[in-house]
Amino acid sequence: MCRALLYLGEPVPLSHLLHEPDSALVRQATMPKMLHMLNLAGFGLRAWDAASLGPEKPWAYGSTTLPVFDRNLENLAAKVAAGAVLAHVRGVAYSTAVDISLANVHPFQFPGARLAMAHNGDLARFAELRPEIAAHVPAGLARHVRGTTDSEWIYALVLSGLRDPYGSPEGDELPAAIARALALVREARGRLGIDTSSSVNLFFADGAQIAAVRYCFDFGRYATADPARVHEANLSFLSLWYTLGRDYDRHEGEWKMVGGAGDARSILVASEPLTRDVASWVEVPEYSVLHARLEGGRPSVAIRYLD
Repeated sequence: MCRALLYLGEPVPLSHLLHEPDSALVRQATMPKMLHMLNLAGFGLRAWDAASLGPEKPWAYGSTTLPVFDRNLENLAAKVAAGAVLAHVRGVAYSTAVDISLANVHPFQFPGARLAMAHNGDLARFAELRPEIAAHVPAGLARHVRGTTDSEWIYALVLSGLRDPYGSPEGDELPAAIARALALVREARGRLGIDTSSSVNLFFADGAQIAAVRYCFDFGRYATADPARVHEANLSFLSLWYTLGRDYDRHEGEWKMVGGAGDARSILVASEPLTRDVASWVEVPEYSVLHARLEGGRPSVAIRYLD
């Protein structure tokens, strides 16, 4: 399973998210604290910088190499500050059938689309599900699918539920499109008789808003009667946490978000807390979507529960 993060608020150096904290995302590629699984199949990010040329378009970076040894990424992260970030380290179960390629590196962002998405989890029997999902994706969007992952098709399905797949969703449009996509997948699983546990933690950003989903189809149901063959990632709900505050940085020798939710200027969402001090982190509820956008320089946060 993968690890991912979202950030929205006051501009922050990318190194504060990716490299420097105790459990920074790059460190989670090889040393995750809440999931004993290596994430060695690639790294990708989107980072929106209001001071950059074409601020509506994010910095984009992707690589199939280990980010721990990626000096280009380290140098970039030390120089770039961004007000919105979506980053992801990819983990896959070992198999000769798995395709490790740039086309499968998250986040996914179709040409011309404002919204980007990353995924932590997998859909059981995806080869059977793919035609069912594709039936709800317009040809104009489906032609942009380049990789072989279930994640990219989930992204296309969410985009297909927006009034303008290439625009920035307004109001509650994004949570509604997410709920629609999950409902369509659930219906397709029912038609195909798929009832195996399948995690769908999703991460969305477009530079002005973020959304994080903590969800699992048929949690607790496994395809084997042999417990030893069930991976630990399926034994509990995949983790997802967030913290709100005024300033995310090193304070008195400890990485933390300070200022409290009442005076929040930024929100940070991650598969697991980035900091050793976890007092300010809150777990995202199961079967929910956390949606945040900036209003008057402050993140307005809402949590919507999903069927």
